[in-house]
Amino acid sequence: MPTSQNYANHKRIHGLYHFALSLVTLLVFIGSLIYLGKALADGEHVWNALLFTGTSLCLIILFLIVRGYAAKVQDRAIRAEEQLRHFMLTGKPLDSRLSLKQIIALRFAGDDEFPPLAEKAAQEQMAPSSIKQAVRNWRADHHRV
Repeated sequence: MPTSQNYANHKRIHGLYHFALSLVTLLVFIGSLIYLGKALADGEHVWNALLFTGTSLCLIILFLIVRGYAAKVQDRAIRAEEQLRHFMLTGKPLDSRLSLKQIIALRFAGDDEFPPLAEKAAQEQMAPSSIKQAVRNWRADHHRV
């Protein structure tokens, strides 16, 4: 985990999930398809091969869903945190024109630039990447899933 975070290095890659687990899941699925093909060609162990393929397909679906659920929960928490932070700094809620992705991008802005950048993002409908690039005083988030 970097000690200093900025636009260039803020994306988080978790090696065990993004590389090891994804690779193993893919290899198991490929292996199950090969086993199923051989079983069908030989006419033997077809039921076992179908179970193996079905289980490996379930692993792929689970792999994709688990990541999505964790990200959605964290997005909701970030939205609530940034709504509260904006209210504490300005006495007003965040502009309702801001999308969730814009709010998530705004979390990197320091307290001094957060309210004006939030206003600019709402008025100009800035893309999340543009919001992040506009941040001068980067507020690190090392806990993002």
